[in-house]
Amino acid sequence: MEEEKIANQSHHEATKEDEPYAPVDIDPALDRRITRKFDRKIMPWLFGLWLLAFIDRSNVGNARIDGLAKDLKLTGNRFNIALTVFYVPYILIDIPSNWILKYVGAGYYLPGLIIGWGIIGTCMGSVKSYGGLIAARFFLGLCEGGLLGGMVLYLSMFYRRHDLLFRLGLFYCAAPLSGAFGGLLATGLAEIRFHGYNRWPWIFFVEGAVTVLFGALTIFFLPHTPMQAKCLTEDEKTTAVQRMKLDAHGATTKSDVESETFSWTWVRMAVFNWNTILLSLNFFAIITPIYSFSLFLPTIISELGYSSVIAQLFTVPPNVAGFITVLLGTFLSDKFKARGPVMIVGCSLAIIGYIMLIVPGVHPLVHYGG
Repeated sequence: MEEEKIANQSHHEATKEDEPYAPVDIDPALDRRITRKFDRKIMPWLFGLWLLAFIDRSNVGNARIDGLAKDLKLTGNRFNIALTVFYVPYILIDIPSNWILKYVGAGYYLPGLIIGWGIIGTCMGSVKSYGGLIAARFFLGLCEGGLLGGMVLYLSMFYRRHDLLFRLGLFYCAAPLSGAFGGLLATGLAEIRFHGYNRWPWIFFVEGAVTVLFGALTIFFLPHTPMQAKCLTEDEKTTAVQRMKLDAHGATTKSDVESETFSWTWVRMAVFNWNTILLSLNFFAIITPIYSFSLFLPTIISELGYSSVIAQLFTVPPNVAGFITVLLGTFLSDKFKARGPVMIVGCSLAIIGYIMLIVPGVHPLVHYGG
């Protein structure tokens, strides 16, 4: 009750300072034109950011079977520890990173993150010891930790709720696609031997350098907010803000996201909401096997008896299948405005796949099919 009173008081004070919420009709043709412009001007860059993020966080799995484990003496649980260290700063920085994004501006902050982890990813090719790998993975997680939450927050400034999930799917499908690209790139890059750097370092050198260049280019194209989108006319900018206020059902009276202020009241209401808690547990259960799959897939296929080159190439088909599934699932979810049934079907297929993967005494192709 107390928090509800505080929220009502905050809303009442805001309405005195800002223009009152007054629903307006949005021209459907103008609405579609704005959405198409955002799709063309924003989504390709976010797709590239997430593609490179997943390549740079999971390429250690490709490097492992191309000599990384042998050269750095990653015996016992050392490799697993190196993977785990990445997620410590990744988790801790996630929420504070979104606060920074609001102050710095997403158009600068998101590219800044990618440049940072691109530099670290490039330096991983020069690692000579287990301790160096641990340090590099830690700082890689520090830079990548704010990306997913920042991209979701960023998209929520431009798209309404029932337009949002398909756009989230458009950039998130870059994750399985990164596995396909990563496998193909690793196959070729691991053949390079130059100046004492043989095989696996070149996976980090080349992929990290590409990430830095892409991040530097992105700075010039991502707008901070709809009102700063150069691709929109003044009328389109005004309409873009109006439709977001309509989608909020009057929950905000601010004329632009830049005018919104931070309040611990809303943080507490979000954190202790049962939907937040339940979905967090659900996401934890889903994301654990996904990340394990992306990091260990080259090793799993290699353990089935294939050479490192064949194992790298065999990582491509499962990731391409994942890419198609993400696009199809998000499209159907937005089309029918139903999230649960799509998630249940996807999780059921994943359970069947994991059962096929762990059943002993069957042909290797059955494991691979799983």
